[in-house]
Amino acid sequence: MPSTTINPTRMELTRLKGRLKTAQRGHKLLKDKRDELMKQFMDVVRENRALRRRVEEGLMRAHGSFTVAAALMSPEMLQQSLLYPKQSVELDMTFQNVMSVDVPKYHFKTTGQNAGEVYPYGFAQTSGELDDAVDAMSGVFQDMLRLAEVEKTSQLLAEEIEKTRRRVNALEYVKIPEMQANIKYITMKLDENERSNTIRLMKVKDMLLKESIEEKRAEDARALRDFRSEGQ
Repeated sequence: MPSTTINPTRMELTRLKGRLKTAQRGHKLLKDKRDELMKQFMDVVRENRALRRRVEEGLMRAHGSFTVAAALMSPEMLQQSLLYPKQSVELDMTFQNVMSVDVPKYHFKTTGQNAGEVYPYGFAQTSGELDDAVDAMSGVFQDMLRLAEVEKTSQLLAEEIEKTRRRVNALEYVKIPEMQANIKYITMKLDENERSNTIRLMKVKDMLLKESIEEKRAEDARALRDFRSEGQ
């Protein structure tokens, strides 16, 4: 039985068959989209894992160098050395469409007196470990930016995969079976009505045939009476 009240007519049957065909086509497209999203997501996850490991290693090196530099230099000298940076970074964000998902793309450029100069201090009164720490932070910065981009991409892809999965399941387990059940119900009702009409027509035909036979018998009886009357 259908889950909702429907009108078992041929027009409704044609409409439901069209909707079922559209739903099946949409179900296939959504499954293909889900599979491609999963492929893209796994690629992003692998890149995210490698980037995170590289960023963590770079930050650990930078932290270790800063710790040694802080032990060798006075707090005032360390603060003064890093107080006025020579460079600044300009960050720009655009979007890239990945399977109907707009993922961020970060672009940055360094501005300053010398693009290759990352040390904002002189070398006379600073420790070499501070140079190593600044160099490590400079090297890991771009990986950190890419890591943020990749993690946001993976989050957006995961949300889209979940939405697509729910739509696929709704079509596969609810909408399509419901439409198939409605089509089956209407088809059965139409077949039943057709059989009922056939039976009614056969009964009418039998009645007409019976009436015709009775009329024929009546005519024969009248003809026989007339013949006997004429013979007498």
